[in-house]
Amino acid sequence: MAREDNTSGTSRKMLFFLIIVVFIAGIVFAGLFNVGLSATNEMEFCTSCHSMKVNLEEYMETPHYKNNSGVRATCADCHVPKQFGPKIVAKILAYKDVLHEFLGTIDTPEKYEAHRWDMATRVWDKMRANNSRECRSCHDYDQMDLSLQDRMARNRHGSALDEGKTCIDCHKGIAHEEPDEPEIPETTDQG
Repeated sequence: MAREDNTSGTSRKMLFFLIIVVFIAGIVFAGLFNVGLSATNEMEFCTSCHSMKVNLEEYMETPHYKNNSGVRATCADCHVPKQFGPKIVAKILAYKDVLHEFLGTIDTPEKYEAHRWDMATRVWDKMRANNSRECRSCHDYDQMDLSLQDRMARNRHGSALDEGKTCIDCHKGIAHEEPDEPEIPETTDQG
């Protein structure tokens, strides 16, 4: 009888020890995962690829980089959602940017420019689909005092809200140069 109690006690101790180990491993994993997420949100990380040097130079000439208020929006502020689920999706989908850098698709300013329109339209479509979520983490219609805006901005912001427009519908090219839409080659109708 004493032998059964000893075996049962040892099993409980092992189970308790295993639970503690899994719990500690979970905390360590979550901490390292969070450190990794944070590190990949830094502007230095984002602009470490050659192709992002083009964007960095453009961005440094905008009010999102240097302005009278001293508030700066970095790459992650505009391109990475704050909420965990959408953030993870954005991070997973960002693999294509790194992949194309390594493949040489966009690794020079000339190649980057050749693909700029397609890249920009994908970002604009994403922003339209999520109602310019990242813009709205800093800019919010409800917080705007339209009376302090100039007449044109006041009219446009007021009507944009009524028309269901989102930030990117009017503010393309606010942090990066707006690319020229490629010309569609004319086809001759043979009919």
